[in-house]
Amino acid sequence: MQKMSKITTEKPPVGTSEGTLILGSADRARRLFDEFARNDRLSPVRLADYGELQQLPDRDHVSHIVLADPGSESRQDVVDALIDFKCRGVKIETAVDSFERLSRKIWLEGLSPEWLILAHGFRQSRGYLAAKRVCDIVLAVWLLLVAFPIAVLVALAIRLESPGPVIFKQERVGLRGRPFTLFKFRSMRQDAEKDGPVWAQEQDSRITRVGAFIRKTRLDEIPQVFNVLRGDMSFIGPRPERPYFVDLLKSKIRFYELRHYVKPGITGWAQVMYRYGASVEDAYQKLQYDLYYAKNVSLRLDLLILLKTVKVVIAGEGR
Repeated sequence: MQKMSKITTEKPPVGTSEGTLILGSADRARRLFDEFARNDRLSPVRLADYGELQQLPDRDHVSHIVLADPGSESRQDVVDALIDFKCRGVKIETAVDSFERLSRKIWLEGLSPEWLILAHGFRQSRGYLAAKRVCDIVLAVWLLLVAFPIAVLVALAIRLESPGPVIFKQERVGLRGRPFTLFKFRSMRQDAEKDGPVWAQEQDSRITRVGAFIRKTRLDEIPQVFNVLRGDMSFIGPRPERPYFVDLLKSKIRFYELRHYVKPGITGWAQVMYRYGASVEDAYQKLQYDLYYAKNVSLRLDLLILLKTVKVVIAGEGR
């Protein structure tokens, strides 16, 4: 195990508890600290290796310990020290639990099968699923009635600007990995992927002028209401990806397939909390939000996502 030469103390930001300690191997503890530091509300301020736990000069000032790599603290002296802290009233939690609480996403680097098996959440009750399905159907019917005139205008604009079908159909990966056909208003040239699948980029030359507008306002998503009515999708859930990219991301990102245990959605927690993704790194970051949603599914969280999505549409921040 790589060991720190001494306890590292950071200058705490406003609102930070100076008694917070990140405990773990040097590299892992530093990476966790850097992740926490991106959060403006709260950030741990000290780092220490397991071997230094017994020699902490100000043990009574520690109020919170975050285990950066739990499972490494198997030495008896470390166990004894942690039990001593616990009995003194010190809050001890894993990096994944602490990170989830502060940032509302799951820290993939610290995720382990043991944590997944023992963690609370990741449960969609029958009552929740039934209520969500009713809400999806009611909202879909209402949206079809309200958006019909807009949809007609969008279809005419697409038809007049460029040749090709108005509705774009594409295979996506849905619940439990089952494929389905997704519907969208076409926003790119008809030959956009003649050379193979490519992620959409900022200032993408394949996007038409009408396409840029409907993507920004999310009007291109209107046909997905039919996917909701068919039961392929919900209004709220992880965005469905194409099989080509799912295979790629599963080979690059551990636990990527876990997002398929939740029905995909038109909008989701990752979509309202993170920018548009166009790379493996973006997919990695968004998966942390998707797993948070999968762990904490509730109608209350769905409503929050819906309200945030409305804000994005009104502000024209989509892409």
